[in-house]
Amino acid sequence: MKTALFKIWRGDAAAGKLVDYTTEVSDGMVVLDAVHKIQAAQANDLACRWNCKAGKCGSCSAEINGMPKLMCMTRLDQIPLDRPVTIEPMRAFPRIRDLATDVSWNFEVKKKIKKFNPRNPDAPDGTWRMSQADVDRVQEFRKCIECFLCQDVCHVLRDHHKHDDFIGPRFLAFVAALEMHPLDTEDRLAELKRAHGVGLCNITKCCTKVCPEHIAITDNAIIPLKERVVDEFFDPLGWLWKALRPRP
Repeated sequence: MKTALFKIWRGDAAAGKLVDYTTEVSDGMVVLDAVHKIQAAQANDLACRWNCKAGKCGSCSAEINGMPKLMCMTRLDQIPLDRPVTIEPMRAFPRIRDLATDVSWNFEVKKKIKKFNPRNPDAPDGTWRMSQADVDRVQEFRKCIECFLCQDVCHVLRDHHKHDDFIGPRFLAFVAALEMHPLDTEDRLAELKRAHGVGLCNITKCCTKVCPEHIAITDNAIIPLKERVVDEFFDPLGWLWKALRPRP
């Protein structure tokens, strides 16, 4: 058994501070285990979201030593315990109490994105067949557990608070899953350019770095969406081709 010092943010939307807790830790423990131990013995009123404890529900997102992570997937043997372990709520969203934040903005954003609109199954080809490569391409984005760590680390939301202008990497990946689906017929490019703020992302890949599902958000979702918007709205050769090509 070792003894470790945890500095946990305590407070609400109005104010708060880091509070010191010392507890024993053992081999195999994760940060969430230590938080539960502190809850049980020293801080029964400590607010902390969690559910599956297996890295699949996305509930226990927090900032551990300043880095957005899942508490249930952050092993204590991967953290230097010779100095305090700092645990804080996500900074990109309003604080409710202690480690719990209000992430409801994300659900409102999702409602604004045009839904999946499949092509007519009665069309001339008469099928909904897809190649396996097309299936695999969009399947990566479906691994998202909506932990919102990518939203939290994104400087557009975290530092510049552009929540009204930018939907964030999680929902750019969601749009990519729709736009790249071979059966989808909806056009979302104008919204990506204007309302969803794809141009605000400067592709630092910080969202990819923190993703617990290892989704290549920047390379496989955001950059291809940027390319589609550029081709549609900023490519003069594309404009010429559209003007000259025969109308169906």
